[in-house]
Amino acid sequence: MSKPIVAIVGRPNVGKSTLFNKIIGERRSIVEDTPGVTRDRIYAEAEWSGRRFLLIDTGGIEPKTDDSILKLMRTQAEIAIATADCIIFLCDIHAGLVADDREIAVMLKKSGKPVILAINKIDRVGELPYEFYEFYELGFDRDPIPVSSLHGSGSGDILDAVIENCDFTEEAAEEDGAVRVAVIGKPNAGKSSIVNRMCGEERMIVSDIAGTTRDAVDTRVENSHGSFIFIDTAGIRRKAKVEDRVEKFSVLRANMAVERADVCLLMIDAVDGITEQDEKIAGIAHEAGKATIIVVNKWDAVEKDNSTVKEYTDKIRTALAYMPYAPIVFVSAKTGQRVANLYELILKCYSEARRRIPTGQLNDVLGDAMIRVQPPSDKGKRLKIYYMTQNATCPPTFVIFCNSEELFHFSYQRYIENCLRDTFGFAGTPIKLIIRQKGDVAVSDG
Repeated sequence: MSKPIVAIVGRPNVGKSTLFNKIIGERRSIVEDTPGVTRDRIYAEAEWSGRRFLLIDTGGIEPKTDDSILKLMRTQAEIAIATADCIIFLCDIHAGLVADDREIAVMLKKSGKPVILAINKIDRVGELPYEFYEFYELGFDRDPIPVSSLHGSGSGDILDAVIENCDFTEEAAEEDGAVRVAVIGKPNAGKSSIVNRMCGEERMIVSDIAGTTRDAVDTRVENSHGSFIFIDTAGIRRKAKVEDRVEKFSVLRANMAVERADVCLLMIDAVDGITEQDEKIAGIAHEAGKATIIVVNKWDAVEKDNSTVKEYTDKIRTALAYMPYAPIVFVSAKTGQRVANLYELILKCYSEARRRIPTGQLNDVLGDAMIRVQPPSDKGKRLKIYYMTQNATCPPTFVIFCNSEELFHFSYQRYIENCLRDTFGFAGTPIKLIIRQKGDVAVSDG
């Protein structure tokens, strides 16, 4: 049995994300004074009184709307409600009890789940405003709880009620061992669709409106290949187009997702082809030292002949010349074409990034490399390489000791890297070389 799941639901802009961040103790959900900012379900582990549970922040529920995004948000909230063991229903004291609150209350009662009614934005201590007592009309079994998600007052009472209404008798041990996969790319490249296809359910909001996914969302998948956590990130736009504050948060979130990932799936739109923005996004993963798979999506929408794959591959290799190690896969999230192959490729790249080579084997390769191509020299002084050792993984990092850092030209470093790859593989992962001379350290990313 997994940890209990607690969902925070309510109308847009009642303070759900602020309460979520207060409970988990970090800024995980985007918080902005704009209704509908949180569009997908956001997951995080929370702890109270020694008990751990999974907290879900949902997009605001609009019971009646013609807006396509709001309809999708409602669907996501309904999924969260169906998944949850306990529900925190958040209302806004400033708005008072409105018709949408009543309709959401009916939906929650039909779910049969325990509901904790919390009235937010009561920021002053002392006697409760008379509007508070209106919410008793919703007819829940327990009294509403006054709370200020901004200041945190009342959150302890909410968490006490959560502990009271959740079953922790078979709480699972902390989940570990999963491969974390960040799905990155420019807006509308099919990131959410690929995650949905790989998960086998409509876990993310999928829309043809660019920029739909604003938060990075973790989705855990268990299958015959193993355990995976997919991080579906907001599409990264050009800086010049990052105008509003919400979009800036999303770009930051995508960068953070790359940092905590083991493997990145770089989504490229086959219809658009490789673009300058794709190159910059790929650079984020490369500079972070992450294993990366280049996923060319929407392959079903491309007119093809016998040379199409080679032409696309050549263009990508030319544009992303700094990451020749990344495998390229042509898929269609829409039809499922070759999507299933990604699991084995993710595991291979993950394994290669974590690979360790014994020092003896490394120096055998180094010795052979120096015999085939002599180290460079300058003004009568020749580079001497003493030995090499691996000091880290993810990415594989090698320290090379020499007599002169200045003589160890970039071209020869690249040659050594290629020799390592020819012998040991390291498919899908960058390699980092650290050149040491008399205690000085210079770093070269390969």
